[in-house]
Amino acid sequence: MWAEGVGKVLRGGAQFLLKGAERQQRYVAEAITEEWRLAPGPLELAWFAEETTAIERALAALGKNGWKRWRQMTPGELRRLYFIIHTFLSYGLDELIPKMRITLPLRIWRRMLFWMPNRHQDQPLGARLRLALQELGPVWIKFGQMLSTRRDLFPPHIADQLALLQDRVAPFEGKLAQQQIEKAMGGLPVETWFDDFSVEPLASASIAQVHTARLKENGKEVVIKVIRPDILPIIKADMKLIYRLARWVPRLLPDGRRLRPQEVVREYEKTLLDELNLLRESANAIQLRRNFEDSPMLYVPEVYPDYCSESMMVMERIYGIPVSDVEALEAQGTNMQLLAERGVQVFFTQVFRDSFFHADMHPGNIFVSYEHPEDPQYIGIDCGIVGSLNKEDKRYLAENFIAFFNRDYRKVAELHVDSGWVPPDTNVEEFEFAIRTVCEPIFEKPLAEISFGHVLLNLFNTARRFNMEVQPQLVLLQKTLLYVEGVGRQLYPQLDLWKTAKPFLESWIKDQVGIPALVRAFKDKAPFWIERMPEIPELVYQSLQQSKQLQTSVDTIVRDMHVRHVRQGQSRYLFGIGAVLLLSGTLLFIHRPEWGMMPGWLMAGGVVTWLIGWRKTH
Repeated sequence: MWAEGVGKVLRGGAQFLLKGAERQQRYVAEAITEEWRLAPGPLELAWFAEETTAIERALAALGKNGWKRWRQMTPGELRRLYFIIHTFLSYGLDELIPKMRITLPLRIWRRMLFWMPNRHQDQPLGARLRLALQELGPVWIKFGQMLSTRRDLFPPHIADQLALLQDRVAPFEGKLAQQQIEKAMGGLPVETWFDDFSVEPLASASIAQVHTARLKENGKEVVIKVIRPDILPIIKADMKLIYRLARWVPRLLPDGRRLRPQEVVREYEKTLLDELNLLRESANAIQLRRNFEDSPMLYVPEVYPDYCSESMMVMERIYGIPVSDVEALEAQGTNMQLLAERGVQVFFTQVFRDSFFHADMHPGNIFVSYEHPEDPQYIGIDCGIVGSLNKEDKRYLAENFIAFFNRDYRKVAELHVDSGWVPPDTNVEEFEFAIRTVCEPIFEKPLAEISFGHVLLNLFNTARRFNMEVQPQLVLLQKTLLYVEGVGRQLYPQLDLWKTAKPFLESWIKDQVGIPALVRAFKDKAPFWIERMPEIPELVYQSLQQSKQLQTSVDTIVRDMHVRHVRQGQSRYLFGIGAVLLLSGTLLFIHRPEWGMMPGWLMAGGVVTWLIGWRKTH
């Protein structure tokens, strides 16, 4: 079996590498010899069997049609897979696999790929992962950005490095963008709709880039966002490979199954595909603008829907100071404390009042208006990713925050169970103890220094240990809160996010459960009940009829159950008599043969009695 397993590994390696097969087989043979030499002590049967089983598991993990699926990959997909493997190994990312999971087959494969050594040994693991994702391109950069918000998947030093990933790529040609715009506008020249179209892009990212122009109909300055023409095939190819890699995570990591890697990839794929549809982003921006119409806190640029399509979006051009440019904000005399507090208010207003929040509020998407710096106003762009919470999630989340800061960990645990975020059979006492153990040290700091985002992070990470399902809306909320808090503390380091948020949360909860909430609910439902009032007599009559029919059905069921119960009792009685007769006849036949036919009659009577009992039950 050992020789057969090694032979399969060798054949698979030769097929995969295609060229230099003889040289690779010689190297693998040397690798196997080296593995034997390095084995602890003599080659005992236990170690031999363990490694043999490891090879069998590795081959079985490919599935019934595993090799077939890999062979069906196109040459382009194989080249891309080779580039991904080469990049990962060149940055030493095989160190992410725990040593206990690196079995003999994996060690052999690593030795086969001897020309891919770790070329960045001077860098820490987190930095190497970040650099590798940047080298792999936009799909992987965005994937890394999303993973940086899932701190249950990585330790802090890796998650912090992933958060530094920048979504910046070289722009594509302006003439190509112009062709995209003309195609989206029915094939007419760009001058038909726009004046002063700039071929040079204003900004460029992995999914789209932006050009400036002026609307011909009213002369207003606008920006035109255009999807990259070649991005969809790249996304589809890379997503297919990411899915393949995600299937291996549970086999390589000790708690890989709990991390639900395929769910993480599905969540990312949905977010990415949503960003490719600029009609969706246009609708999001229009909704957000409507929610904050005439608000002194947030301004959302106007979208021109008549010019929008899936691959193009036209919106008002805005001028502002990037929120990360603290020096420029201070230079114009901005009220930094008010600006930081308004960021918190904008976030909680979106989440709890509107149930619709901008979920990509990183500094690159947020500006501050040049006007009235003493009463600063945010400007929000890029609404491709939004989140929403239903009424129950909002209430549970608000009560969780308040209970947590009141140190009522029992209430926090019960709320998680009541909301369905963790399974209903969760041991509340154990869950409470886990939350207390993880979160109580946070309160050793002054309240103003406590990170609201990390509170939520610790809470969800603890809950995931108790099989909390991945909930995309809560992941988006957590990511956005971390952004908001980070920006707020950058603007005003003394920002007490809890002091700013608590009055809002308490007021919202009071508004949801008090008498005004009942009156409002009655008003909301009143038209429905008024419309149904003429139907009430008929509904009452139907209910009475159904009640009568139900009672008849219940009586029939009870009677049938009684008859069945009586018959089962009779059957058991007859089975007992039959068994006694059969046993008596058998004993008499053995010990009293002189009794003649009597034992036979007794056994026959036992059989007949059994048959009658069986008939009673059927």
